[in-house]
Amino acid sequence: MKDHSSILIFIDEEPIPVASFETPVSFELDTLKLVDGPHILKIVSRGPTGKEGIRKIPFEVRNGPVIEIEGIRENAVVDGVLPLMINAYSKGDQTRFLITGSETPQSIPSWLWLLIIGVGVAAAYYFVAYITL
Repeated sequence: MKDHSSILIFIDEEPIPVASFETPVSFELDTLKLVDGPHILKIVSRGPTGKEGIRKIPFEVRNGPVIEIEGIRENAVVDGVLPLMINAYSKGDQTRFLITGSETPQSIPSWLWLLIIGVGVAAAYYFVAYITL
């Protein structure tokens, strides 16, 4: 009789495991071999007595360029002409950092405009009140 549990690792609903080990184990999952999108990591463990345990872990792979869009949200109800700002960037070569295209420009939020206007109005009020003294 074995002293350790054995582990089979499956990706999605594949019938053939990507790896088989005896516990304890350290395993590196190479997501570069997977297509972008949702996946399920299924781990099947068989104990020394022969009983099995299964654990499924959903995860999402995003190795390709990230696409950011401003001007529309998912499931939005829209009409007319929509001005959209679209940016796509990836991690690229991980040995050096490229700043060009690595950030998505965004418009100034409306709450910030309201804060600036409020501070300006308050400053103008106190300035006028100071002059009239």
